[in-house]
Amino acid sequence: MATYQVLARKWRPQRFEDVIGQRGVTQTLRNAIAAKRIAQSFLFSGPRGVGKTTTARILARGLNCVNGPTADPCGECDACVEIAQGRDIDVLEIDAATNTQVDKVREVIIAGLRTTPARDRYKIFIIDEVHRLSAQAFDALLKSIEEPPPHVIFMMATTEPQKVPATIQSRSQVFELKAIGIKPIADQLRRIADAEKIQVDEAALMLLARAGDGSMRDAQSAFDQVIAFAGDTLTADDVSTVLGLVRRDLLLDIAEAVSREDGAAAFDLAGRAVESGYDLKLVVRELARLVRDILVVNIDGTRLNDLEIAAEGEQDRVRGLAAAFSAEDLMRAFDVLTKAEYEIRGSGEPRYHLEMALLRWVHLRKLVPISDLIEGLENGRPPSAGPPRAAAAPAPRPVPRPAPGNAATVKAVEARRESAKAAEPAPAPPPVGSEQQIPHVKAVASADFKDAFLSEVRNAKKFFYGTVVAQAQRVDVERERVVFTYAPQHKALRVQLDQSRAQLETLASELAGRRMAVVSVEGTAGAAPKAEAGPEEPPAPDRKAELRQQALADSGVQAMLDVFAAEIKDVEER
Repeated sequence: MATYQVLARKWRPQRFEDVIGQRGVTQTLRNAIAAKRIAQSFLFSGPRGVGKTTTARILARGLNCVNGPTADPCGECDACVEIAQGRDIDVLEIDAATNTQVDKVREVIIAGLRTTPARDRYKIFIIDEVHRLSAQAFDALLKSIEEPPPHVIFMMATTEPQKVPATIQSRSQVFELKAIGIKPIADQLRRIADAEKIQVDEAALMLLARAGDGSMRDAQSAFDQVIAFAGDTLTADDVSTVLGLVRRDLLLDIAEAVSREDGAAAFDLAGRAVESGYDLKLVVRELARLVRDILVVNIDGTRLNDLEIAAEGEQDRVRGLAAAFSAEDLMRAFDVLTKAEYEIRGSGEPRYHLEMALLRWVHLRKLVPISDLIEGLENGRPPSAGPPRAAAAPAPRPVPRPAPGNAATVKAVEARRESAKAAEPAPAPPPVGSEQQIPHVKAVASADFKDAFLSEVRNAKKFFYGTVVAQAQRVDVERERVVFTYAPQHKALRVQLDQSRAQLETLASELAGRRMAVVSVEGTAGAAPKAEAGPEEPPAPDRKAELRQQALADSGVQAMLDVFAAEIKDVEER
């Protein structure tokens, strides 16, 4: 009865070109053999299952092939066949994990250096997991690696190169093998499936490739396991059931629910993950991976065609999510999910942590970067909340304190908002210098002109009024012009006023019934702003009312009132 050979061994590469994803290493070795520049010691490092020991065996075959040294071993001579099967007496494979002591190194390696090869061209020692050797064993091996006999070559493999002494590495050629990409793994699994006459859909292959986590051997072992469960026809459901992997469509459903800020759907999807028997720690980890993929597409749209980012059936959904989230959203979401994974590990109720993580993600979408807020205030326009989001109303944001040096500060500013689902965003005031025209108004009597003019400016351009007009030392009406006087240090405000001069002159001319000019002049330092909206009010009856008026005249407070639809509840002096 023939013994079944697992896929990882049956499909182990036998030539350099068969090694997947390590072209830099294999091409260097081929060139070294062709140029007869063969080192006395090689160190292959990298993650598990990426081809370290396999590359060492192929190199050993190339050096000892009857046609060699050659970069293309024949695979038919005794040396090639026996090295591939691990029974060549001149190629010794040593597991350092079980031969850690110095006595074993002396017995197996150092003593064997004295004898010449029985048949092959070179006597080769392949030491797997070399980092497991003891310090004394490394010391004993050092001299042999530094000055070996001409017929001896050392090849070492390790997953932890930092544990190999620098003295050993400096005497070896070090090759670092990298983790293999998802697409190369999926392509190799497709070739294996076709050769083995296994029917498998693309979604299942991508799940298997992701399960390999950069390791070809792990992916092939997982493939073997699913075949044992499902037979000759494999689907994504089979892979998910056997390996406990999270279906990608569930992850996309969760991300779309968050993009809609639909907390109820997020709870339902978390329940579906629990009912499917998924490890919730793995769910959160895969969500973090999806967030990373969406962020990549958000930053570079051309990466959408990368199958490692989005499979063929997922591209439209990933594109939509990349448009729905800002980069800041995604970076904050990644932090929330990685923290949730850590919390789930030691939790007795992992479902609660998953649900709370999804709700935090929804809530964090309401935040606006402080840089956008500052930029909006500096440019005379309200800050933007980033890309449009489906069914999302403007969310509460931190309110900055007024600038130091004011006579009064706001004690509490309380925002009044409707539900995020029902409220409609208030129309933003036009930025300074915009081309939006002020509505036509009726002419007024000359005695009421100044008050009417300032009231109309405030009604039409609230943000502009609070940041520019209200900061004038005084506003005077002189026959056919309106004169704004600013302190010497307020040159920037004069520039902003000049940018809106055309609109202000149009409004003033319509109110006065004749052509009016708007000009700005430089006043003297130290005078307090006099501009007010509407008719002048009588003096406040008490100190608190006076403080309220000072607060209302402050540009920072006025900006917050305009942007956030808030009101002042109380003031205090400090």
